[in-house]
Amino acid sequence: MGNGSYERLERRFARIADLNAAARTVRWYSLTYGPPGGEAARGHQLATLGGLAHELLAAPEAAEALAAAEAEEPWRAANLREMRRQHTAAIAVPAELVEAKARAVSRAQAVWHAARPRGDFAAFLPELREVVGHVREEAQIRGEALGLAPYDALLDTYDPGRRNAEVAGMFGELEAVLPGVLDRVRGGPKPPGPAGPREGLERLARRMMAMLGLEERHVRLDESAHPFSTGERDDVRITTRYSGPPGEALMGVLHESGHALYTRGLPEAWRRQPVGRNRGMTAHESQSLSIEMQACRSRAFAIHYARLLQEEFGAEGAWEPGRLYGVLTHVEPDLIRVEADEVSYPLHIAVRHRCETALISGALDPADLLGIRPPGPREGCMQDIHWAGGSFGYFPTYTLGALMAAQLAEAMRAALPGLDREVERGNFGPLVGWLRENVHGRGCFDASSDGLVEQATGRPLDTGAFLRHIGSRYSG
Repeated sequence: MGNGSYERLERRFARIADLNAAARTVRWYSLTYGPPGGEAARGHQLATLGGLAHELLAAPEAAEALAAAEAEEPWRAANLREMRRQHTAAIAVPAELVEAKARAVSRAQAVWHAARPRGDFAAFLPELREVVGHVREEAQIRGEALGLAPYDALLDTYDPGRRNAEVAGMFGELEAVLPGVLDRVRGGPKPPGPAGPREGLERLARRMMAMLGLEERHVRLDESAHPFSTGERDDVRITTRYSGPPGEALMGVLHESGHALYTRGLPEAWRRQPVGRNRGMTAHESQSLSIEMQACRSRAFAIHYARLLQEEFGAEGAWEPGRLYGVLTHVEPDLIRVEADEVSYPLHIAVRHRCETALISGALDPADLLGIRPPGPREGCMQDIHWAGGSFGYFPTYTLGALMAAQLAEAMRAALPGLDREVERGNFGPLVGWLRENVHGRGCFDASSDGLVEQATGRPLDTGAFLRHIGSRYSG
């Protein structure tokens, strides 16, 4: 084992994992309970944690150990591969840039939270401009180190091995088909969905989490301005928001529960090691959409969902499953991405993909993001927190995740022919068990999300299964 080099690396990367986990906890606190006046202090904490993790990862001792380490056992070999991948990316970026970006992100997120409700893009713009500047610099540096174009270097952060040319190709295939589907099936104003008092909605949300197998001792539910999921294998935190249509709050919980299931199912033996992490955000989004879109907007789930609503809100608020299914699958283009139907959603992402590639290349100035003119910034470029958080290269994974979810669902239904009957009963054990075996428990054993989906379905990621799914659900 190279004179114990591999074992020393495991200890080093466990410490890095702990620092990153602490940073995720601070970010979760900032987005849920943290008082606005403490944002600057939390920014310093995040910068310090990020800087310490970067120092451990980029230290000369790490490089020496990586050069000497050997691993023959397959999981150890995959872990060593992931260590080297992380190290190569990290040594390209100076620690001062890592800390400067962390501070800028903390400020930008705080301003976004304050400015978004009033649509004050002018207040947000200076902070966004600073974040974009740091990200452009980081992308250039990472790209030169990895032999990649700047935007490819950012994509690689969220979906290792993914390149913009293939993203643009798949997005082009979707854009050639989905507008025509929208024209055929759009249904006008969305009919009102399930409604009830806030406390009833939260009780129902927790019942749905339990239905999926998420235990309260390991998973908590809170509220935030923008739904998200974070945490570690045994300490997962998800959020939703109750400010929109009540039924969408429940769908938000199901979406984030898919993320939580992935985190809970990661290989226990490799916790705190790179190979024990998720296989990037395309894989992660596939898991949220496997639950929300593939399973929980199906005709089978509409039957169980109607029962849950009646049990919680009584017969007066009962829903007929057919009508409920119509609400769950209603199609009508809308300005708000997180409330979009699955037909128009990829078009939201296509717009953001074009914008952020232009921002990174310098072809688009942040001030010109208002060139697409919805009623106001809240419905436009300020509706998402991602760019305030410096998360460029992230948006494509939402659509790539939808493609992967559809491809996994085809394979799952072939392997589990009685799956719809179980979902109709509210039994998600077979579905979650299949995902545990074919996705969650593999961690980063596969070198890419394409490798992960290919071992589960027999082929790399493509648009075929998603387009077949859309055709079956909306045009059948």
